[in-house]
Amino acid sequence: MSESVRVELLPLGETFTVEPGGPLQEHLFLRGVEFPCGGRGRCKGCRVKVLAGETVPTAEERRLLGEADVAVGWRLACCLRPRTHLKLELAQWEAAILSDTSGFAFTPRDGLGVAIDLGTTTIVAQLLDLGTGDVRAVRMALNSQARHGADVMSRIEFALAGEGQKALESLIRRQLGDLVAELLRSAAASPAALRDIVLVGNTVMHHLFCGVSVEPLAHHPFTPSEDGLKQFRPAALGWDLPPGCTVRFLPCLGGFVGSDMLAGVLATGLHERDSLAVLVDLGTNGEIVAGHRGRLLCASTAAGPAFEGARISMGMRAATGAISEVTVREGKLCCRVLGNAPARGLCGSGLVDAVTAGLELGWIQPSGRLTHGAAVVLEPPVSLTQADIRELQLAKGAIAAGIRLLLDRLGASLADVARVHLAGAFGNYINRTSAQRIGLMQFAPERVEPSGNTALLGAKLALFGLADHDGSFAELRRQIQHVPLNEDPAFHEVYVDLMTFPS
Repeated sequence: MSESVRVELLPLGETFTVEPGGPLQEHLFLRGVEFPCGGRGRCKGCRVKVLAGETVPTAEERRLLGEADVAVGWRLACCLRPRTHLKLELAQWEAAILSDTSGFAFTPRDGLGVAIDLGTTTIVAQLLDLGTGDVRAVRMALNSQARHGADVMSRIEFALAGEGQKALESLIRRQLGDLVAELLRSAAASPAALRDIVLVGNTVMHHLFCGVSVEPLAHHPFTPSEDGLKQFRPAALGWDLPPGCTVRFLPCLGGFVGSDMLAGVLATGLHERDSLAVLVDLGTNGEIVAGHRGRLLCASTAAGPAFEGARISMGMRAATGAISEVTVREGKLCCRVLGNAPARGLCGSGLVDAVTAGLELGWIQPSGRLTHGAAVVLEPPVSLTQADIRELQLAKGAIAAGIRLLLDRLGASLADVARVHLAGAFGNYINRTSAQRIGLMQFAPERVEPSGNTALLGAKLALFGLADHDGSFAELRRQIQHVPLNEDPAFHEVYVDLMTFPS
């Protein structure tokens, strides 16, 4: 046997070598393969097709993929341990990461600053001139922690095993340090001019970056022990930056509602409005803020990863080959595939559209059951299964129930809401009419506004406001009450009721 095994990836045209019997996960993650369950062999989100070479399918692969797929070469990347040279079919991922180019009022000050939106899946960082407000450089990346789980609960599970939290902390600190260095290099900027770095993210990202134990978030009542403003000097993070630069991770709002939603409030101005408004981040951990000047309520709901394409039989991120839109024309389905490539999966916006189309054609009942057969063929080989519909029902029911219960506590109804802001990439691309049709957003489409990356915009606003405060936002946080929906006796009943689709 040769000393190393060669692995060729198509259509990337890349080749790398590993030790015989060595794992491929680390190599494939760096080349865009996602591992939604953290590489534990529990899902089939990391499928690759073996075009040449010998592999012996594991019991997990046979169970998850089925004998038919295994027979034609499909394998789970996380299970591959090659003993011979391999040629793998790997469609190239093109991450759809949402940046921000919004203008805003600010008070000029000297130097440079960096704003970072640290998401569970994606990261966006911008270098700004604090005197002019100009964006000097932008960097985007997939969160390197994602190799250990696609969602926050998988990340927590890994963190609590052995030295998992230390590993995740080291990964993200190193990655963000490299991103900041890249920003400075690409702008030909002197590190000596860097004054402040502001980070925002959900509560789990806050803890995993700041070195705060995630153990309290693993069980009821899911209350973090420390969720306030965290400040660091670069040296404490292992970053080669001037000692006078301050790194701040903004405070969370409570429970699983992080500083990304605090930043969202700043970006949308919810705290300054007289009319009732709602801010919703439709991620794995759906986060909601509702209210107006003087009184805001926030909550998180375990929406699950369906909106991001995970736990869907042929789900994927919004990348080349993803069905992103589905419409009905003359009784037939018409699909738009990203990148003008053959269809190979279904992303979140396509999932919502596909169910909407199925309801329109009578192929899906209001209960969520398929009228005929076990699946709806969208564009071969991509299908929508009964299990996929159920995953969407669970996700949209959680979001809709969260909104309803927060409005109830405010003594308001759906009709009282003047504006709904949808934050993040999924909120930016979802068809608002489809969202209304499935009952995800129970508002007229004209009242729903895709608001872009409010987390990044809010981080920039905070960065420019550091001349006036320390970043703790104590007064604003006092106006925002966290509501633990899991303790609301009405939640389960409302949730079950809103899982069905409107007739």
